[in-house]
Amino acid sequence: MIETQSFDYERLRNFTTNVLEAMGHSHEDALLGSDVLLTADLRGIDSHGVARLRGYINLWKANRMNPQPKLRIEHETPSTATIDGDNGLGLVVAPKAMKLAIKKAQNVGCGFVAVNNSNHFGIAGYHAMMALEHDMIGFASTNATPTTAPTFGKQKMLGTNPIAVAFPTGKQPNLVADFASTATAVGKLEILQRKEQDAPLGWIQDKDGNPTTDSFGLKKGGMLLPLGSDREHSSHKGFCLGSIVDIMCAVLSGANYGPWVPPFLAFLQPREDLVGKGIGHIVGAMRVDAFRPTDDFKRHMDNWIEAMRKCEPIEGHDHVIIPGDPEREMTEERMIKGIPLLIPVVEDLQDIAKSFNVEL
Repeated sequence: MIETQSFDYERLRNFTTNVLEAMGHSHEDALLGSDVLLTADLRGIDSHGVARLRGYINLWKANRMNPQPKLRIEHETPSTATIDGDNGLGLVVAPKAMKLAIKKAQNVGCGFVAVNNSNHFGIAGYHAMMALEHDMIGFASTNATPTTAPTFGKQKMLGTNPIAVAFPTGKQPNLVADFASTATAVGKLEILQRKEQDAPLGWIQDKDGNPTTDSFGLKKGGMLLPLGSDREHSSHKGFCLGSIVDIMCAVLSGANYGPWVPPFLAFLQPREDLVGKGIGHIVGAMRVDAFRPTDDFKRHMDNWIEAMRKCEPIEGHDHVIIPGDPEREMTEERMIKGIPLLIPVVEDLQDIAKSFNVEL
């Protein structure tokens, strides 16, 4: 039995906000960063929730994250912009970039904003979902610490490089697809490590390129595998997705790409031969009525979802999974029952509370 302790959403949100403020963030930015983290926990993406707080603190202590960034537009057109995030917390920089993308979409139909000189931005889905309340399709992506080998490779060349797209609907719940371009995320390995469990075959390879189920494999010189795991199961397609994200987020924005992306772990130093500024993101918003009447689109989105729900499931399953359903259902459950945290995570948060003199 894996021991956990449940926490009320508002309790955790207040705690995280207080910690971010103690690090030097404004109250507004601390609330924003806390919302991104807690949204991950609510949606069941525990690898990107409050369990990540220690990592952001370590970056701040190492002077690799600026708690009071002054975002600057480097290049701009009516529908696009490139922003320098001033080495700010990605949890704060990305939502502000998305607000600009939404504003541009309101004016001209579509808005896309590329970001350089940023840090880890939490779950991509949070930023994409910001567009939903404006009847827009939202898009968000980021490159990340190199942890992943290309197909047939045995060097860390790309990050988990996630993609998120959010679609507004009518009567059906909004459809949100949020996924890594790798077989798994680093944070999921960390969860397995805390549980003292092995990783599924196909998630990682060892330093020599052999498949392994050791959840500590990355720490022993191993690498994550692209989505698909191996060539026979189309890992080249996962590698393509990760490559597209890296180019769109970094080559396009002026951030570091590929093996030059700065590591999330503060004790690992960035390379001296950097090719850009910090980590890169790209966020976008598309006004539905720039393409067709919004009500028509929503009606057909409902029809699309209903058609998928009517698909006959395979034996042993009572329904097919629609993108975003598991996360939505988890949010409803955790808002009532609380957010369960593994005891090692709780102990780490208690240590953080003590060091920042805030209450958990």
